[in-house]
Amino acid sequence: MSTKPRSISQINLVARHFDETLKFYRLLGLDIPAPMSQPPGSLHAPSNLENGFEFQIDNEHHARIYNAGWRRPTGSSSLLLTVYVENREDVDSTYVKLIAAGYEGRQEPFDAFWGARFAIVADPEGNDVGLMSPAESRFEFWPPVDAPAP
Repeated sequence: MSTKPRSISQINLVARHFDETLKFYRLLGLDIPAPMSQPPGSLHAPSNLENGFEFQIDNEHHARIYNAGWRRPTGSSSLLLTVYVENREDVDSTYVKLIAAGYEGRQEPFDAFWGARFAIVADPEGNDVGLMSPAESRFEFWPPVDAPAP
């Protein structure tokens, strides 16, 4: 029996609006190759990230290949998918770029208590996607406060 700790290694995002979702994550800077379309009707775009994590976008038809019980969720998700950006300024510029492209801003950029700059946008499927800079101790503060309202 292995003593290696378990870890989350992959997220499959099932996209009702596959092409628009693929466009969104490419606009964020993820290197996602052309999707595979086998079997017919199925779309699957796997992306192996530098840190070894796998981010994969599937259409609803493809989701049924690995999950016979898959059904489109109702309501909102409690998942926050966070993308690390290069620096504090990149949080702001990426947020502005995504908003200008027509995506919904859910949390304007702000300085978070843990020392990072942080913002949230919605992807085409309505998932919250965080934009986070590296944390810097000179920007940390305590106690935490709620994020600023728009």
